[in-house]
Amino acid sequence: MGYQGQQPVIPPQSDLDDKELISEHKHKGKTCRQAAAVFNVVNSIIGSGIIDFSLVLLIKGGALSGTDTYQSLVNKTFGFPGYLLLSLLQFLYPFIAMISYNIITGDTLSKIFQRIPGVDPENLLVGRHFIIVFSTVVFTLPLSLYRDIARLGKISLISTVLTTLILGIVTARVISLGPYIPKSEDAWVFAKPSAIQALGVMSFAFICHHNCFLVYGSLEEATVAKWSRIIHLSTLVSVFICILFATCGYLTFTGFTQGDLFENYCRSDDLVTFGRFCYGATVVLTYPIECFVTREVVANVFFGGNLSPVFHIIVTVVIITTATLVSLLIDCLGIVLELNGVLCAAPLIFIIPSACYLKLSEEPRTHSDKIMSCVMLPIGAVVMVVGFVMAVTNPQDCTHGQEMFYCFPDNFSLTNISVSHGQLTTQLSIVNTSLF
Repeated sequence: MGYQGQQPVIPPQSDLDDKELISEHKHKGKTCRQAAAVFNVVNSIIGSGIIDFSLVLLIKGGALSGTDTYQSLVNKTFGFPGYLLLSLLQFLYPFIAMISYNIITGDTLSKIFQRIPGVDPENLLVGRHFIIVFSTVVFTLPLSLYRDIARLGKISLISTVLTTLILGIVTARVISLGPYIPKSEDAWVFAKPSAIQALGVMSFAFICHHNCFLVYGSLEEATVAKWSRIIHLSTLVSVFICILFATCGYLTFTGFTQGDLFENYCRSDDLVTFGRFCYGATVVLTYPIECFVTREVVANVFFGGNLSPVFHIIVTVVIITTATLVSLLIDCLGIVLELNGVLCAAPLIFIIPSACYLKLSEEPRTHSDKIMSCVMLPIGAVVMVVGFVMAVTNPQDCTHGQEMFYCFPDNFSLTNISVSHGQLTTQLSIVNTSLF
C-alpha cells in the first residue's frame, strides 16, 4: 500500500514561500483552465472548505513529501495506519455529504412540485422519497459517472450562478419578510454553548480538503503559487457568500432559523419557490464532486488507484445507491451536518494537515506556518470532541416538512408583502408578539 514519490524540483535560489514549486507528477488528460478550477473549488466549499491556509498547507505537504494525493501524503508521513484512518475519514465525509444533499433535494424539490396547480400534496410522485430516487437516477448518477473531474467545471459554473440568484432572493426577503417575523428570545445573545456545534456545521460547510488534490491535479503546470492564488480567490468568494446567507437568514428568522434555511419560508411564497428550484439544482450539480472523492478513495484502497471501466460503473452505482437508501431513512438535515462536521470535517481541516506539515517541515519553530499549525491542531481536537458530545446531547431542532407557525393565516392577521422585482404579492401571517 505504500506510495513512491520523488522530492519536488525546486528552482535554484528559491524557497517554498516565494517561488513556484513545479510538481513532477504529470496528470495526463486532467487539464482545465484556472477558471474551471476556481468554480470547482467554490462549488465544493459552498455545497457541501474553511481555511485557505489549511488548503495551501496541504499542498505544501504534498510538495515536501513528493506526493500528489491526500492519502499518499498521510501514508508517507504516518505510515499505513495513518493512511487507513485518513481514507476512512475521506470516504465518510463526502459520503455523508451526499446523504445530506439528497435530504436537501427531497425537501426542496417536493415543495416545488406540490405548488403545481391541481397536484395533490399527498401524492407519492411529489413526495420527498420519490424525488430523491428520481433525481438520483436522472441527474446525479449520470453526472457522477464522468471519469474526469475537469468536465464538471462548466457544471460548477452553473451552480455558482444559481447560488448568486438564491442569495438575491434571500436578501430580498430580509426586507420584505423579516419585519413580520417575531424575534426569538435572546435573539442577539452571542457566544452561546451551542457555538461549538456551529463550528462543526461551519467545518462541514467550508471543507474541500478531501478533493483539493483532484482539483490541483486538473491544473496545467500545477504549482503551489498558482494553487495558493486559486484557493485565496475561491475561499474569499465562498466566505463572502456564506456570510451573506447566514446574516440574511438569521436577520429574517433569528432563533427560528432551521438547518435548511428554505424550511423557514412558507410554501405559498412564489419567489421563494423559484429560489428552491435554484437551490435544488445547485445541490444536484454539487453532488457529483463528492461522489468523485468517495470513488477515488475506494479505488486507492481496494484497486491500487485504477478502476477499469466496468468497475468504475459498479463502484459508482454501489456508492450512490447506498447513499440514496440511507437518505431515504433520515429526514433531519441539522444533525447530519453537525456530526459530519465534528467527526470528519474537523480532523480533515484542522488536525491532519497540521500534523503532516509539522512532521515534514524543517522550518524553524518560529516559522509562521509552524505556528499556525500548532494553533490549528488543538483547536481541531476540541471541536471534534466537544462538538460530538453536544451534537448527541443537545441535538438541533428539526421541523422537517412542517410549515412554520407564521405561515398559517387562520392564526394571524394577513399582511400584503409586495416584491417590486418579482411583481408578486404573498399573503403572510403575523403572530401576536405578546406570546413571546
